[in-house]
Amino acid sequence: MSSSSAAAEEGAAYWLRWQVFVCGALIVLPTAAAAALLPRLRRAAAPLRATDLWVPCWARLHPGWLLGYRAFALAAAVALLARNLAAHGLTVFYFYTQWTFLLVTIYFAFATAMSAHGCWAYSKKSSTSADLSHGFLNGDVENRDNSTSISAGRKKDETNKLVSYYEQIANEKRAGFWGRCMQIIYQTSAGATMLTDVTFWGLLVPLFYRDKFGLALVTDGMHSLNAVFLIVDSVLNNMPFPWYRMAFFVFWSCTYVTFQWVLHACGAISWWPYPFLDLSSSGAPVWYLGMAIAHIPCFFLYWLIVKAKHTYFPRMFPHAYVRTS
Repeated sequence: MSSSSAAAEEGAAYWLRWQVFVCGALIVLPTAAAAALLPRLRRAAAPLRATDLWVPCWARLHPGWLLGYRAFALAAAVALLARNLAAHGLTVFYFYTQWTFLLVTIYFAFATAMSAHGCWAYSKKSSTSADLSHGFLNGDVENRDNSTSISAGRKKDETNKLVSYYEQIANEKRAGFWGRCMQIIYQTSAGATMLTDVTFWGLLVPLFYRDKFGLALVTDGMHSLNAVFLIVDSVLNNMPFPWYRMAFFVFWSCTYVTFQWVLHACGAISWWPYPFLDLSSSGAPVWYLGMAIAHIPCFFLYWLIVKAKHTYFPRMFPHAYVRTS
């Protein structure tokens, strides 16, 4: 008899197993710890500026390019999600993968809207300010590109212009409520995407689905493109990536597991989307503990990507890359 059938037949007895209480503690304790630490860590972090949401980290890149990329990523994500829904219905949301992909889609919807508003505000600024901010609007760029040599004095002048503009950005107003929501969704998506892709390709495919799981194009794409979309956006954007927002990543995953438990307790579903979520096995607490711990390296992995950008890009592109966060 399968574990899902056993759960359906045992009813309440299934939820009185010792594994349920241990696994429940592994859900409640991280959630409580994240909720307790979040206010303290948030007060110590630097505030998020409104311009961080839509100004690229590349000095000569017009904000419109970041807007264009975000709109493209949003359209592609919506198309993939719609195709999956059309093929399988709302049952796709039994899977953490679809939760994560939906969250990534929501992020790009927020990001596209913020970039569009930022570009509109940017277009209203004086031409002088715009010229100082991005060389592509300045006639000096054509002269620099066509010139075979640039004097040290001119390089210094260009650098001073960029520094002057980005000092203005540093004094911009703080992000509002929706801007902070966008930042939270961005970092939650980043951690969840790393967890989804690492779990799928490193655990589920080789151990559970190797012989009985056929990788469809849409499924394959969702476990790859979600990370690609976000990483490219991270390369272009100027948003900070503080550690304390890992708490929202924990909230997100715990909400998903709670959702699965409620579905099974109400009898709405008799099978587990992921084998390691099944509570009938004596090894269930080990799986739950392992997945809880995995949140730390997965979030740290994406943090490393952003950290590497801030560390190496200024050295590789000293006149093009400007970090203001």
